[in-house]
Amino acid sequence: MTSERFSIKAERFLTTESIYLSNNSALVLGITTRDGGVSRVPYATLNMGYHVKDHHEAVLENRQRLGEDLKMPLENWVAGEQIHDTKITRVSENDRGKGARDYDSVIKGTDGLYTTQSNLLLTACFADCVPIFFYTKKQPAVGVLHAGWKGTVGSIASKMIRIWHEELGISPDDINVIIGPSIGPCCYEVDKRVLKQVQQLDNDVDLKGVYHSSDRTGRYMLDLQGLNKRILMNAGVPGQNIHITNYCTGCRTDMFFSHRKENGKTGRIMGFIGIVKGDVKS
Repeated sequence: MTSERFSIKAERFLTTESIYLSNNSALVLGITTRDGGVSRVPYATLNMGYHVKDHHEAVLENRQRLGEDLKMPLENWVAGEQIHDTKITRVSENDRGKGARDYDSVIKGTDGLYTTQSNLLLTACFADCVPIFFYTKKQPAVGVLHAGWKGTVGSIASKMIRIWHEELGISPDDINVIIGPSIGPCCYEVDKRVLKQVQQLDNDVDLKGVYHSSDRTGRYMLDLQGLNKRILMNAGVPGQNIHITNYCTGCRTDMFFSHRKENGKTGRIMGFIGIVKGDVKS
């Protein structure tokens, strides 16, 4: 196992240790648990997703509670639509508040967000898919991806690296990545259809150890977290700059929501990342 980067900060979320960036700024990065909210079964209790069939008022209250914990009001949050694709959007001041209080105002058609602006909280919702957080200490820049199997085989992770290099002038060597709680290879079983999509990456990405046959005929256990790390390394990010959590959403339904383990009727946890100017006290 790798060294765990996430620790429980409060009932409602896990976060990393303090990370300081350039220009007297710091990183706020974390992911929520399923505890400390007001949603009822099957979304109990801290469901952060408007797009499931939870009551809107409950989700809004859950988000407001997290905002108070983080001292980051919802007016500063930004969210994407998340359609299991590979579009990545640069977030500016004009996007402040999009998707924070309702689903209709999300940034359409995107599964990735990044920004160089401070005091914006980039957010994404998950229930087994892989949260991937990006930052660099060379300049203020942060990003988050929602990577299900479709986004992963579409190389959305390497796309973020390419965009940062081309648009922000950031070398892959200077990018740090944290892969957050998601369904692990112990719980993520896929069929041949999905595996064939993964195998198409074989010419570019080392797939050794990324999947193996399961106990069921025609089924395979897939390491989606590890596959994203291989894709990132192939894009030039040093392996030592990529950290994978030890938390599996499938194993820890006491702590996280899991679409797979809870038969699709469940809530969503939220990953978040942002740049905060000035001194940040834990």
